[in-house]
Amino acid sequence: MIKGYTSESSTMAPALHVVTGSPRRRPHRQRPWWQWVIGAVLIVVFLFPFYWVIVTSLNGSNQVLQFPPVLLPHGAWGNYVRAWTEAPWLRYFANTIFIAGSTTVLVLVTSMLAGFAFGTLAFPGKAVLFAAMIGMMMIPQTVLLIPDYLILRILRDLHWLNTYWAQIVPWGASVFGIFLLRQYFLTFPTELYEAAQLDGASRGRFLWRIALPLAKPVVITISLYVFLGSWNSFLWPYIMTSTSSVQPIEVGLATFLGTNGTDWTGLSAAVVFTTLPVMVLFLVAQKQFMAGAYAATGGTKG
Repeated sequence: MIKGYTSESSTMAPALHVVTGSPRRRPHRQRPWWQWVIGAVLIVVFLFPFYWVIVTSLNGSNQVLQFPPVLLPHGAWGNYVRAWTEAPWLRYFANTIFIAGSTTVLVLVTSMLAGFAFGTLAFPGKAVLFAAMIGMMMIPQTVLLIPDYLILRILRDLHWLNTYWAQIVPWGASVFGIFLLRQYFLTFPTELYEAAQLDGASRGRFLWRIALPLAKPVVITISLYVFLGSWNSFLWPYIMTSTSSVQPIEVGLATFLGTNGTDWTGLSAAVVFTTLPVMVLFLVAQKQFMAGAYAATGGTKG
């Protein structure tokens, strides 16, 4: 018997947890075997396409169309060297980072202001405006491509065609970002703002000094969502740009495909080194992404 341990102390353990508030471990429940099977199948389904791209990028051109297919890479690293030298990828990366970063900053500013207004202020037509804004999420973006393009063509004095502005400004507001911050600001207790008012803080100061620091998880979530969406955008930049000096990575991949359509190994290598950065970014920041989504729904960490 361990020294100092008695049967009486074991019976008092539950009461000790209640009094001290110390956490008790929940009994481990073993998942059914079929859940593991379904999870494994889903993992294979989602990861196999990217694995196949990696295998293709490391094989020779004569192995790509073999049957049965070659499922293991053969270390043809020259495909990456060839793909990198055949297109201005550094320029594409710089354009994409600038466009995605600028769009993210602009979306954060507009989402903060609009979300704070919808979440905390009272003004005429608030419900109607919010309903109209949410209704915009029901409209497919492809439907608006031609009208938006014609608007920019009409406004010739702006000279926005084939520029960074055409890829940033039209996406400077996000309904998703406004909705998420509005939902978070709705959870703020009114006493918090009243206390700030007693200290002489205006609404703007309350927003920048108190509300936004508390909304940091939601802001991170919106930033990741907008940045990844801008990084992966293709159709709008493809329509609005015509030179590699302002084109992002996705358009660069389409151009590379057009000039090297039969070079599947080189194209696969280009897909790998252009997709890998955003995959790493999401894997590193996935906890913050989930925490922000949880906080926006009113959840609290216990």
